[in-house]
Amino acid sequence: MKKLYEKSEIAFAIFWIVLYMVGIGNLRSLGDDSPYMMIGLIVISALMLLFVWKNGLMEKYGLSSWAKNNRAMLWFLPLWIITTINLWGGVEPIRPMPGLLFSVVSMGFVGIAEELIFRGFLFQALLKDGSVKTAVIVSSITFGVGHMINLFTGHALGETLLQVVFAVAYGFLVTLTFYKSGSLLPCILSHSLVDMFSEFASQSAAPLLNWVGHGVMVLLTILYCLYLMKRVDTPPINRTDKKAKSEAAG
Repeated sequence: MKKLYEKSEIAFAIFWIVLYMVGIGNLRSLGDDSPYMMIGLIVISALMLLFVWKNGLMEKYGLSSWAKNNRAMLWFLPLWIITTINLWGGVEPIRPMPGLLFSVVSMGFVGIAEELIFRGFLFQALLKDGSVKTAVIVSSITFGVGHMINLFTGHALGETLLQVVFAVAYGFLVTLTFYKSGSLLPCILSHSLVDMFSEFASQSAAPLLNWVGHGVMVLLTILYCLYLMKRVDTPPINRTDKKAKSEAAG
């Protein structure tokens, strides 16, 4: 695994994307409340975290500490507002126990695994070998389009397309959050909570509220991303110029 990483970080990221899509995609066909899916997500997350820790990559992937520029990041308030979107229509657990417990734990680890893969491995690989714009766009869209896999787990086309739109917008949000803060921890926390809250989203909420909520989310994402790009300095660890990289390493 280390040899693949040293040879090509992009190939390393693609390896984890394929492994995740195939492995977790098949397990998800058993249902989000399956203990096997929960175990699979815990294992794949643990393997990635172990690799990052063992190879001294905690800072590179934003796992060593919380962001040091909280004030400039507006204390991530837009991120926390969007995190609650699944609860806007009311709270109503959608599964009985113990399935609810399995699904909530699974969703928590989805946030860890997907942030490490798409914001960590893929984004940093693209940032190293290309432009910031390309890295942000490709990692965000890849993350969103990856949700098309839900079509193979029983989700309707309309519901899946809405999830893809939400995921692309959310992908831009957390990618720029990581890029401008240097910490992946707020992204992991937000992503995990979004997915965990989905297990408590009321199924009887008005469809219009769902569309309004997603509309607000997209608008807030655009405004926050524009703010981050124009007003927040990029930390040395994520800057592409050689001087900044040497400062971060020193």
